[in-house]
Parts: sequence; structure tokens; C-alpha cells
Amino acid sequence: MRQNRRAYRLAVSTAAVVAVLALWQLAGSRGWVDALFLPPPSELVSTWADIWRNGYGQIPLWQHIGISLARALSAFALSVVIGVPLGLSMGLNATLAALLDPFVQFLRPLPKIALIPLAIVWLGIDEASKFFLIFISTFLNILVGAAAAVQGVAQGHIRVARTLGLTRRQVFWHVVFPHCAADLFTTIRLSIGIGWTSLVAAELVASTSGVGWMIVNAGAYLRTDVVLIGILILGVTGYLLDLALVGLQRCCVPWAGKQ
Repeated sequence: MRQNRRAYRLAVSTAAVVAVLALWQLAGSRGWVDALFLPPPSELVSTWADIWRNGYGQIPLWQHIGISLARALSAFALSVVIGVPLGLSMGLNATLAALLDPFVQFLRPLPKIALIPLAIVWLGIDEASKFFLIFISTFLNILVGAAAAVQGVAQGHIRVARTLGLTRRQVFWHVVFPHCAADLFTTIRLSIGIGWTSLVAAELVASTSGVGWMIVNAGAYLRTDVVLIGILILGVTGYLLDLALVGLQRCCVPWAGKQ
């Protein structure tokens, strides 16, 4: 039954994508939409083949993608390493949460593009400023999500564990962490999406490579086809990263959704 449902959903999704692509191609070939504003899929395929062979801005396309991935994933990895333990500590320690929460809640809603001038002044125009912008975008969300995941653990479970004589460390590892692990993975999935979308803003800082730079540079020259290729690369890569995290979640937290 479940396999039939998955097959049905896949069929519907595939049909929807094919229908949109067909309508898009028809609109472009019939002249309903100017190709300057929305090039048809056939033109995008031709542009993709050209960029794949010759690169963009004298840099191979695979190198643009690799540079962007390296920037995003390195900053994201550090935000997980720091943000998860600190967020869990905030959820367990009310005093620490009270100390940090005003600063976190002030910084988290700020558009990270507004921090670009400060990033340049503080860190220059090299990789450090780009790393900082992606890091701060993901770190704050992981911090808040990890703290909320701990606070969502039922207090009754914790009281029962303490009644049975478990130490605070044992309560954390055997009760708190297993119950909040699924929420942590959800937070991490959302945060990597935020970090990936922050890539374009980060690559505005004096970049000469990367998918975000490619989009911005192409837009300045009205290369709508290259802009759309860059957007598609970002979307597909972000989707694949999310799939990888879903697979990791199923491997590490197989009990998620089965309590």
C-alpha cells in the first residue's frame, strides 16, 4: 500500500514537472514571453552545454559549484559543531538561556545582507567574510532550534528517569537526547537550506567565482539564461543536500516519528 502511494506521488510530481516544462517551452517558442525575460528550456539546455564545455568567467562550471559547496558546507559544519551543544545547553540551563537569548533574538531576524559592510570592515574581502555571513545565518537558527528541541522533551520522562536513580548525564543521554534528536535533525535540515540561500549574499563580497557570483554577474549583463542555470544549480544542489540529511536522519535516528 505504501509503495503504491509513493509510486502515485512520484507519477503526479513527474507529470506536474513535465507539464510546466512543456508550457514553458510552448510560451517561449510561440513568442508569448520574451526570451530576454524567460528563456525556454531548449535555450537553457544549449546554455548549459556551452557553460559546461567552456566555463563561465574563464572558470569551469564544476569549479564554480565546488567553490560554493566548500564555502557553504564548511561554514555550516562549524555552525553545527558549535550551535548544537550550545543550543542544548541553553535548553537545559535557564541562566545561560537568559544570558544569550536577547542577543540571539536580536540578531536572528536581521537580514544577513545588511551585515555585508561590517563583514568587509571586520574581515576584509577574502574568504573569511563570506564564511562569516553563511556561518551566522545557520548558527543562530541551529542555536534556537536546539534549545527549543530540549524544551520540548516531556518533563514527565525526566522525572521518571530521576526517580529511577539516573544521574544528570545519564538522563541527558538516555532520555533527553533521544527524544530531541529528531527535532535537531529537522532544525539542521532547515538551517542548511538557510545557509545555502545565504550563499548568493555571501558571494556578493568581492567574489570572482561561485554559483552565487555567476548569477549576480550574469544578471548585470542581462544573461537571463545563465541566471536561470545558476538558480537551477542552487535548487538541485540544495535538494540533494536535503536528501542526504534525510538519509542520515533515517540512519542515525530510526525511531523518529515512531514513538
